[in-house]
Amino acid sequence: MKDTLNNWKLVTLLCLTLGLAPFFPEPHIWGKLKWIAGGAAGMTLRDWFDVLLHGVPFLLLIRIVIVKIRP
Repeated sequence: MKDTLNNWKLVTLLCLTLGLAPFFPEPHIWGKLKWIAGGAAGMTLRDWFDVLLHGVPFLLLIRIVIVKIRP
């Protein structure tokens, strides 16, 4: 499990697939982030779970980058 979470190739693939899906008309996570930036009016628990689901790959990628650049 630890190797999976530290595999930057796998995490990058997750970002490009699960993180951005569905791709059209805009990436899903982008639409949710714009909604949150606009005040998150009308967001339900399901929408917040959706942000978490699509955002975890990006959080893992950020974690890998931080771990790699720290001495």
